[in-house]
Amino acid sequence: MPNTKPKVAIVHDWLVTYAGADRVVDCVHHVFPDAPIYTLVYDEKRMPAWFKTYDIRTTYIQKLPFATKIYRSLLPWMPAAFEALDLSEYDLVLSSCSSCSKGVITRPDAVHICYCHTPTRYIWDFYYTYRDNANWLVRRVMPHQIHKLRVWDKCAADRVDYFVANSHYIAQRIKKYYRRDADVIYPCVHINEEPLVPKEDFYLVVGRFTWYKRIDLAVAACTKLGKPLVVIGTGGEEAKLKAIAGPTVRFLGGGLSDAEVRGYYLRAKAFLFPGEEDFGITPVEAQSAGTPVLAFGRGGACESVVDGKTGLFFAEQTVDSLAECIRRFEADGVACTAEQIRDHSRSFSEARFEQQIHDYCMQRYRDWQAELHDCSRRGLIPGPKEKH
Repeated sequence: MPNTKPKVAIVHDWLVTYAGADRVVDCVHHVFPDAPIYTLVYDEKRMPAWFKTYDIRTTYIQKLPFATKIYRSLLPWMPAAFEALDLSEYDLVLSSCSSCSKGVITRPDAVHICYCHTPTRYIWDFYYTYRDNANWLVRRVMPHQIHKLRVWDKCAADRVDYFVANSHYIAQRIKKYYRRDADVIYPCVHINEEPLVPKEDFYLVVGRFTWYKRIDLAVAACTKLGKPLVVIGTGGEEAKLKAIAGPTVRFLGGGLSDAEVRGYYLRAKAFLFPGEEDFGITPVEAQSAGTPVLAFGRGGACESVVDGKTGLFFAEQTVDSLAECIRRFEADGVACTAEQIRDHSRSFSEARFEQQIHDYCMQRYRDWQAELHDCSRRGLIPGPKEKH
C-alpha cells in the first residue's frame, strides 16, 4: 500500500537575499517544516533571522572564497554541484527553480516536483540580452559554454516528474523550451492588511536596480512629465538611474524596513511596473495596499493586474508609452476602489499558496505511489505522466 507521509526535501537555487523566490521557499518550509533545504550557497547574514532555525544544507560551492557574492558567475559549475547532492533518503523532492536546482538526482521510486519560477532565462530566450549587458569576461566566455548548458538544462528538466509554473506565462515557456506541461499555482504574497490611508501625490517603484526591470523607464517618464516618483531599491544601475532623474525623483535606497516600504505602498497614488517578469510580486504587494498598478502589458503582470479595474497596461517598453499610461491614469483613474483592489490581491495570499502547494504535492505523491504499486505488481518501472 502507498505510504501516506513522505519524507520531503526542498531544493532551491541559492539563499543570498530574501526576494520573491526565497519567500516562496519560506512558505514551502511552513508546509513541510521537517524538510531540510538544499541550496547552492547560503548567506546567513543577508537572510531573515528565522532561517537560522531551518536545516539548510549547501553544496561544495559554499566552501569557495566569496561564493555568496560570485555565485552567479559560477553557472558552468552549478550542474555538477546540484547533481552531487545525495537525496536518496527522500520520497518527495520539491525544487524551487529558476536556474539549476531542478537537476538534482532522485531515487527511481521518489517523486520530484519542480516549482518553476522560469526556465533558465540566461541560457534561453534572454541569452542575447544578458550577454550584451554582461561584462567583457562573461561576453568572452559565455558563447563557448552556452550550448553545453542548454543541453544539460533540457536533460535536467527531463528528470522532473511534475512541473508547477508560477504563472500561465511561465507555463507557456516551460512548454516551449522543455516540451513539458505544467500546472499553475501562483506564488505567495504577503497581503498588507493595515488600514487604508488617503493617497498622496507620488508614484512608486520598488525593485533591484537591474536592467531587465526597466526602472529607467519609470524614472525617465516621471522626469519627462514632472511627476513625483519615489524609488526604493539598490543595484548596479543606480548611477545610471540617478543620472537621468529630474528633481521630482527621490531615491530612498534599499535600507528601509518592511513596515516603511508598506507605508509607501499605502500612500502612493499608483505603482509603476515597467519590466516584463515571470510573475512579479511587487504589483500584488501594491494592490494589497489598495494601490493601482501601471504595468507593461506582458508577462506575469497580465495575470495579477486587471486592466482598467485594478490598474492600467501600457503596450510598449518605451518612455512615451509609460508616460501616456500615466496621463490616462491621471485623467480617468481605474474602476475599482482601494478596498476592491486590496480584495483582488487576496487571491494571491500566503495562506492560499500554502494550502494549494500542500494539496498538490500530496495528491501527486499519492498518484505516484499508486502507480508504483501498480507497476510493481506487473513488474514494470513507472515514469512521469504528462497531462493531456
